[in-house]
Amino acid sequence: MAIITIDGTQYDSDKLSDQTKNQLMNLQFVDNELKRLQSKAAILETARQVYVRALKETLGL
Repeated sequence: MAIITIDGTQYDSDKLSDQTKNQLMNLQFVDNELKRLQSKAAILETARQVYVRALKETLGL
């Protein structure tokens, strides 16, 4: 039995309907995907900064 808290209300996961469990899995997937994409965006932003710095060096700035 796992307790799930949504908007301050606790629910026993064993008592959730299949539809509710499915929506919970969908939400967890989306949350994980958002975290993955945010990490990727941070990596890309860092790479962009390196490329900008290299470009400025080639321009003699």
